[in-house]
Amino acid sequence: MKWYEKPWLPALVTLLISSSIIAVVIINAGGDALELARLGTQYSLGAADGTQGYDGQFVYYIAKDLNPEAVADHLDVPAYRYQRILLPLLGHVFSAGDKNLLPWVLPLLGLLAHTLGTWLVAVLLKKWHISSWYASIYGLWVGFVLAVRLDLPEPLAYALVAAALLAMINDRHTVAWVLFGLSLFSKEVTLIFVVALGLSYLLHTQWRRAVGVGIVAVLPFTIFQFWLRYTFGAFGIGSGGDMATPFEWIPLMGLWRIGVYSPVFLAATMAVFGPFVILPSLWGIWMAVKHLSQRSNSQYSSHNLDSDGLQTEQRSNDFIALALGFQSVSILFLPFSTFREPGGLLRYACGLVLAVLLFAAKHKHRRVLRYAPFWLVLNVILLKR
Repeated sequence: MKWYEKPWLPALVTLLISSSIIAVVIINAGGDALELARLGTQYSLGAADGTQGYDGQFVYYIAKDLNPEAVADHLDVPAYRYQRILLPLLGHVFSAGDKNLLPWVLPLLGLLAHTLGTWLVAVLLKKWHISSWYASIYGLWVGFVLAVRLDLPEPLAYALVAAALLAMINDRHTVAWVLFGLSLFSKEVTLIFVVALGLSYLLHTQWRRAVGVGIVAVLPFTIFQFWLRYTFGAFGIGSGGDMATPFEWIPLMGLWRIGVYSPVFLAATMAVFGPFVILPSLWGIWMAVKHLSQRSNSQYSSHNLDSDGLQTEQRSNDFIALALGFQSVSILFLPFSTFREPGGLLRYACGLVLAVLLFAAKHKHRRVLRYAPFWLVLNVILLKR
């Protein structure tokens, strides 16, 4: 392997650019790292007519005081926010409960997680004989960069997904299940990948492994959901925080609803997110359906599987296709409240970006990989953040 193809290089570029953005924000805030969390007086001071802040503030509030009764007043939807406990827990542990240190620990954890996630994606790409530099698309996707800049859990959640996939490919299934389980405690949207894994086991009649992923990855999170209901009076799973609207039943209705309020904003949203989110989602659905409909005739079909290596290969193919399909379909049914908030849509699309890169690399869709760098155009949005 040539030195410029080493997987750590795109990870290093991601680290340098992300840390530079964080440094600029902190410097412009006069050295106040809390600026990253975007605290709002509505939740920090309980001022009903105060500023709302942004989602990173809830990570900070929980990390500062893990006591659910004490922190509930500082959360817009307590069960929904508290279910993403892993990053706040790590922040609390690594800051040793020091409230002055915590604002610095949270962005460092985000940087570390995202750098590691980019390296893991690069390793996967090299494993499939694809240039590791395509991992920089994952590393510099605006949704991830926003999450790092705003103390949010997406970098940690999807780094765990990438680590779990690498473990699964290496036939370390129990390790993969544990990592997938941890990703759920980072951000519940990674359930899409967990469901895809379980279904890929079922497609290969690996009943014990399907049960295993259910017990190891899903059961603890399910139990936690009932604890959330007992503690906060509601399950954590939902469509969003304060002022969130429900998931839609009609494809892209959440997007079309924007036109009721502002046709101009709808046109602008379509111009930006049509080619960068909607079109990749439609491609993802088509490719997932195509792969799954052809799998019985492939060289890896069940009657041709005569080795563990081929079984592992086909299972990973099916998992990635299922993850791409489920992730793409989920975009179409996102709530209006997600489509109307560009940052929320970009952060949700982190899973789509990961799934598209993995599928395109695994199946050598080089044209898709060549077009993928255009995703980085959306980083102009960071200028307003």
